[in-house]
Amino acid sequence: MKILRVKDYREMSRTAANIISAQVILKPECVLGLATGSSPEGTYRQLVEWYGKGDLDFSRVTTVNLDEYKGLTADHEQSYARFMHRHLFDHVNVDPARTFLPDGSEPDSERACADYDAVIERVGGVDLQLLGLGRNGHIGFNEPDSAFAPRTHCVRLTASTIEANRRFFERAEDVPREAYTMGIGTILRAKKILVVVSGEDKAEALRAVCRGPVTPSMPGSILQFHPDVTIVADEAALSRL
Repeated sequence: MKILRVKDYREMSRTAANIISAQVILKPECVLGLATGSSPEGTYRQLVEWYGKGDLDFSRVTTVNLDEYKGLTADHEQSYARFMHRHLFDHVNVDPARTFLPDGSEPDSERACADYDAVIERVGGVDLQLLGLGRNGHIGFNEPDSAFAPRTHCVRLTASTIEANRRFFERAEDVPREAYTMGIGTILRAKKILVVVSGEDKAEALRAVCRGPVTPSMPGSILQFHPDVTIVADEAALSRL
């Protein structure tokens, strides 16, 4: 596990974008595992900027996203599909036919998860997986649990995660309570993993992930077992390490 210490969110975003850019340049047909939320927004802005300058070409890239809310259609304003279009897909030359997310509109959880596992297998697995880190140590929507989930599954979101997402919805009752997410096993099969972490509110989780015991009650701690993990974290996030 390699930890890159940066000054702030802006430097974190630029550093992460550099790592993703190198992956795309070295392997133009790569499969990128993408994340949503506030942590990677700056990274996507930087990638869009470099694409606009002619430095990047996404035309042969395939993307698979970590998760999607169960019960939201892809065109819902707060779906992760819309998030990806707003922040990346609509601004670069990625082929829409090569962008994949779990189908949040599928009510049958077993079918939705099996279908998404089949997609990931069909594209050949993930070359580089981008992750954020939740305050409770979750990666994707893999919440603290009694065991590590091996494959894509439906999760019931914790109260802290629901509260963190509350700001994106008009009413608290509109926040989805469930989501489809890649499993820990799927994430660990990525060839490379890149984690972006910013802010003092993530400091305790980051300390536990990097230095604590490996336990499903702190899902991100499993990353200690992956052979190629890079964590890009700002000074505030690293304040307890």
